Amino acid sequence: MIQLKTEFLAELDRHLGKHADKDQILTEYDIHITEMLEDLSDTQRGGEEVISELYSRLGTPQEIAASWREELAMTPMKTQWVFISANLLFFVGGIILTLVHNLFEFSFIDMAWQNLTSIPAVIIFLYLFFWALLGYEIGKGFGHKGRRLMKKTFILSILPNLILMNLTLLKLIPHDWFQPLLSPAFIVICILFTALLYPVCWIGYRWGKKASI
Repeated sequence: MIQLKTEFLAELDRHLGKHADKDQILTEYDIHITEMLEDLSDTQRGGEEVISELYSRLGTPQEIAASWREELAMTPMKTQWVFISANLLFFVGGIILTLVHNLFEFSFIDMAWQNLTSIPAVIIFLYLFFWALLGYEIGKGFGHKGRRLMKKTFILSILPNLILMNLTLLKLIPHDWFQPLLSPAFIVICILFTALLYPVCWIGYRWGKKASI
């Protein structure tokens, strides 16, 4: 068993080449393989079966190294701006739809508005999924080093939402524009779900971090 782990890690070391995080990667996989071998030690499997199981669960050393090289190309700044831009796209798209619906008369825009305002629960859950995906992708892509990136990306992404919410609550934006959505009950629901966004993002991050190993 020890020889299998040593050979696996040696091959992984070779395929990783001069990867900046090689030592940390090898340490993480050393721990993970040790735990897996302990689980498999009671199954009476031969060496070939064990290594086949390792490849099945973890991938081959070559595949693992390739995935880490791909991750190296995905910089924190690039990932951060992908999600900030995606949230801004939703935000700006919603503003444009609201303005056009209230200031102009286009039948297809009115139809789109009516369809969207008839399914607020679906919109809310899809938006929660977006934030869970944000956390998951950062956790999967950067592991434990992504925690700070996740927090910073979350704060920068949520700012437009908070600004819009405060402008609406202070009635600087006409409430009539958001009818029939903007009822007291819906405002309370929005505040509660906004408070849930960070926990949802955090859960996604932990899930992605676990999936990265």
